[in-house]
Amino acid sequence: MAMRPALETIKHLIPPLSPHLHKGQAGRIGVIGGSEDYTGAPYFSGYSSLLLGSDMCHVICDAGAAVPIKSYSPDLMVHPYLRKSKSSSTQSISEIMDQVTPLLSRLHVLVVGPGLSRDDFMLECAKQIILKARERSMPIVIDADALCVIQKEPSVIQGYTNSVLTPNVNEFRRLCEALNVHDVDDQVQTPTAARRLSQALGGVTILQKGPKDLITNGETVYICDVEGGLKRCGGQGDILSGTVATFLAWGVGYQNNVWSHEDVVDVKNIPLLASYVGCCVTRDSSRRAYAKYHRSTTTKRILSYIQQSYEEQFEKSLTD
Repeated sequence: MAMRPALETIKHLIPPLSPHLHKGQAGRIGVIGGSEDYTGAPYFSGYSSLLLGSDMCHVICDAGAAVPIKSYSPDLMVHPYLRKSKSSSTQSISEIMDQVTPLLSRLHVLVVGPGLSRDDFMLECAKQIILKARERSMPIVIDADALCVIQKEPSVIQGYTNSVLTPNVNEFRRLCEALNVHDVDDQVQTPTAARRLSQALGGVTILQKGPKDLITNGETVYICDVEGGLKRCGGQGDILSGTVATFLAWGVGYQNNVWSHEDVVDVKNIPLLASYVGCCVTRDSSRRAYAKYHRSTTTKRILSYIQQSYEEQFEKSLTD
């Protein structure tokens, strides 16, 4: 049976707005993605993480995507380290990893996939970055094209419970096929299918996007049925990945006792709770944008409602 987490439990993970915290302690996010053809997705993911409340966001992208992404917002720190197969660069994957790896030590959470493309070299770079982040026990959100990596090689993420996969209906079906999870009806979204996929991946959190979002670690199943907007513009999944990442970063601070708190949250449930919050904020922000703009709703317009949506659903006085 699907249920909803207690709001008071979620609020324990939110860092206080305190003069005792310094820059970066409320979340340092890394987004791995962005190719010459797809520059909006990493921007939406990274910028939504900042709008929800993370302190800093780094985007690691293909060289051809760096200038456009930088032009979208000066708040994003952009690193043109990735390369596509047909790039004029002769860099090997090991040389690219030599650039990326030092940056990982400065981050709390990785989002892998927005705008990555399905270029073989880019996907192999993503795979190696996921494995390196896993070595460091970093929370990872795997979205969009990076799900192709998991579809081809489930072992890359299998058993790593500090990760969240965010498949849409088609991506979910392909993952089920790759993991031999049978009897999945493309037209019916059920807690059983999501739970079975999570179990096949060893307890990885699955955030199955749909008319109602289902979130499970193979045991607990949460449902998010917060009303969303009726305009299905591209990019809302990127907002979701960024908002989930921010709450995962707050979970890291919670575990490390960056601020004083009551120790009431079971840390194994942080990916579940982060996913639920990301769904709530993304869906409600979409609803608010749609109420004003109707058919003219765009992802950029949805961004402007993240703060209001979050504060009305989850915020309380957190100053000390």
